[in-house]
Amino acid sequence: MSNPHQHTIDHTRVAIIGGGPSGLMAAEALALGGVRVDVYDAMPSVGRKFLMAGKGGMNITHSEPIEPFLSRYGKRRADMAPLLDAFGPDALRAWLVELGIDTFVGSSGRVFPTDMKAAPMLRAWLHRLRESGVRFHMRHKWIGWAASASADAHGLRFATPQGESEVQADAVVLAMGGGSWARLGSDAAWVPLVAQRDVPVSPLLPANCGFDADWRDYFSERYAGQPVKPVSISVESVDGTVQERQGEFVVTSTGIEGSLVYALSSTIRDRLMADGEVTLRLDLAPGLSAQRVADEVTRPRGSRSMSSHLHGRIGITGVKLGLLHECLSKEAFADAATLAQAIKSLPLRLTRVRPIDEAISSAGGVPFEALDGTLMIRQLPGVFCAGEMLDWEAPTGGYLLTACFASGLVAGRGALGYIGASPR
Repeated sequence: MSNPHQHTIDHTRVAIIGGGPSGLMAAEALALGGVRVDVYDAMPSVGRKFLMAGKGGMNITHSEPIEPFLSRYGKRRADMAPLLDAFGPDALRAWLVELGIDTFVGSSGRVFPTDMKAAPMLRAWLHRLRESGVRFHMRHKWIGWAASASADAHGLRFATPQGESEVQADAVVLAMGGGSWARLGSDAAWVPLVAQRDVPVSPLLPANCGFDADWRDYFSERYAGQPVKPVSISVESVDGTVQERQGEFVVTSTGIEGSLVYALSSTIRDRLMADGEVTLRLDLAPGLSAQRVADEVTRPRGSRSMSSHLHGRIGITGVKLGLLHECLSKEAFADAATLAQAIKSLPLRLTRVRPIDEAISSAGGVPFEALDGTLMIRQLPGVFCAGEMLDWEAPTGGYLLTACFASGLVAGRGALGYIGASPR
């Protein structure tokens, strides 16, 4: 019996599933080839996570030299290098200028649009894509592969407000994001659909995430939301090497988060997964030598309390003082020599990774080993994969977005080549 809600099967040359930066960049690459491109997204509008990422200032890329830039991708550096060679940070900035968006380099080396906003950039980009013929289909959630596909086309099933519809496409670009911020569209519902076709998928894990420290109530209530800066964190990785970074992080009601924590989050997460807990070492006075701290802390303090002494001699106060009280016993805090050592190497025990849906991004996904150099899935000729669906991770600082743009461009060009088109 026919389904009364079934739409007539539609045909397109290339279907892009996912309207984030990687999907839109794939659409642009394909539109330049003069082919029909249809973008499908489950949400009412495209780029929702992209817009959310820009709320605090749209950090689009980073200005550091390419070698340290590539190092931010860790064990996937070799896989990411060809993508960033095709469309790296300099190319991204030039592309933005063509779009009418000027950028500037902040004091940290991060690159921002002049107005710091994501919305004007997205509006200009969508206008250009529509002008080039790209068609958008909102509230179209991919729910699987269609059995009616022809020998030379891929059949896709979508749930829409009007019922189920089918699309046949000569090539497909999958760009549906990872597993974080599900309410903005990245709900990882694609994982079983891809796995159905025997495509390997590495488990999705939180990346650029916070961690629980099991604070006592007093500390949590008094200091949640406060930044700790400047501070240095060191942590031993699973392979025994020590990772160390300086910057700032934020105390939360349950633990810690923020840019410095995100820079080390993959190492911290992997240790937690391996050992069930991990102890960081905090240097609360990174600008002072251990000897200087020891000299100042052990200096006679007369009738002053130790807290007043620390404030006056080395500027330890507020949340840093709170951390010392939280992580040290009363006896250790009262002993000047022990306290001085702790200021330069305070042990902070972390017990859990925060849930993936709270994370800024996710690790895991389709491994590069399952793809060819054009990001086509070897198991599914004509199906390409881009963005956070791929198994890679990077810290915040523009590295995430740059890689999403780059992988989308490579996948789009790969789809062009697959269907025998070429950029104009």
